[in-house]
Amino acid sequence: MALQVGDSAPDFDLPAVTGEEKSQIKLSDFRGKKNVVIAFYPLDWTPV
Repeated sequence: MALQVGDSAPDFDLPAVTGEEKSQIKLSDFRGKKNVVIAFYPLDWTPV
């Protein structure tokens, strides 16, 4: 499914760690409440 400029991002969830607390964060938790910037970095955190 290809997105076009201006399309809403599909909902997804990711594991999160804050201090020692582990949780799941969903994009929909922020929808309509805060602005969210999603950035993708190819090969981030991989050995070079």
